[in-house]
Amino acid sequence: MPFPYDPDNYSQQLATKTATLTQLFEGWQTPELEVFDSPKSHYRMRAEFRIWHQDDQSHFAMFKKEDPKTPVFIDDFPIASEQITTLMGLVREAIHQDPELRFKLFQVEFLTTKAGDALITLIYHRKLDEAWQQRAEHWQATWGIPVIGRARKQKLVLERDYVNETLNIAGKAYQFRQYENSFTQPNADVCEKMVSWAVKQTANCTEGDLMELYCGNGNFSIPLAENFNKALGTEISRTSVKSANENIELNNIQNLKIARMASEDLSKAWLHNEPSRRFNEFSIGDYNFNTVLVDPPRAGLDEDTIKLIQRFDRILYVSCNPNTLIDNLTTLKDEYDITAFALFDQFPYTDHIEAGVVLERRTDS
Repeated sequence: MPFPYDPDNYSQQLATKTATLTQLFEGWQTPELEVFDSPKSHYRMRAEFRIWHQDDQSHFAMFKKEDPKTPVFIDDFPIASEQITTLMGLVREAIHQDPELRFKLFQVEFLTTKAGDALITLIYHRKLDEAWQQRAEHWQATWGIPVIGRARKQKLVLERDYVNETLNIAGKAYQFRQYENSFTQPNADVCEKMVSWAVKQTANCTEGDLMELYCGNGNFSIPLAENFNKALGTEISRTSVKSANENIELNNIQNLKIARMASEDLSKAWLHNEPSRRFNEFSIGDYNFNTVLVDPPRAGLDEDTIKLIQRFDRILYVSCNPNTLIDNLTTLKDEYDITAFALFDQFPYTDHIEAGVVLERRTDS
C-alpha cells in the first residue's frame, strides 16, 4: 500500500507523535500539551491520483517514495472522505465506458467538503475539444458533480471551479468557498479543532488588532477577526486572495481586510522602508496591532519575518515542521513566554506533526 493506514494502532501512533513533540521541547518552559486527534478514516477532503492505462484498463494509481516509477493500483482509499471513495467508483466506471473521457487522461483530482459539496478535475495530455466537452457535460449531469478539464495551458470549467464548505469553529458555522488547484486544509475535522483552538487563545483581544501572514482563503482570519477590533491578512496567491475576499462577504465580516503581499515584501516595506505600492494601499498606522498569526511553509520564517513578528506582544505560530518552529523560537525565547502548546494530527499514520504555540511578550523584556 503506497499510503500509510493502520487504524487499529492509531492511538499508539498518536502517542508516539505526542512523545516526539514533547521531547523536542524538552528544556523549554511550556504549559501542558493539548493534543487534538483525527478521525481514524475518511479524513482527507481532497485526493489526487495518476491514471495508469494498461491492457485496455485504466486504474487509479499512486507511487511509493522508494519506487517512484512503479504504479500501485488503488481500488480502495479509506483515508479519503466517504464522498471521494464513492466518486472514485463512478469515475472509474465512466473512464472504462467512454473512450473520449479516457483518451490521454493523465490524472484525476477530487475536492470534497464536510458540507457535501464536491468537484472533479480531469487532467489530460492533449488539447480538450468540443467532443470532450460534450461527453464531460454528460458525465457531470450523471454524477451531479461539477467537472473541470485541464490540459497544458487550458482549463475548461463546465459549471464552477470551487466547492462550498461549512466549518464549525468554536460552536459557530462559517462558510468557505474553496477553489480548485489552491491550498485548503486537507483534514477538515482537525482544521475545525485547530482554528477553534486559535479562537480560544485570542478570546480577550478586543482592544487590539490582528495581523495574519500567509492567510490563504481566510481559514483562520475570518473566525479570529471577531475577537479583535480590526484584522488584516496578507497573502501572495491571487486565487487565495479572491477566495478570502469572497469568504469575508459570505460570513459578513466587517473588520477584516486582505492585502495581496508576500510576508517577505511586507517585512522589507515595514522594517526597512523599502518602497511598496501594495504596502501603501493599506494604512498601517490605522491599526493597533497586538497579535500576529503565522502559519508558514515547512521552511519556517525567514530572518526579516521573525524581526517583523517581534513587533507584536502576542504571537500565534502554527507550524507544519516542529524543527523549524524550534529554530524560530530560539530567536524569540528571550522576549516571549510560551503560554499555550498544542499538537494537531492533520496527517494520521505519518511522521508529520502539526504544532501550535502561543507566545506572550514578557512584561520585563
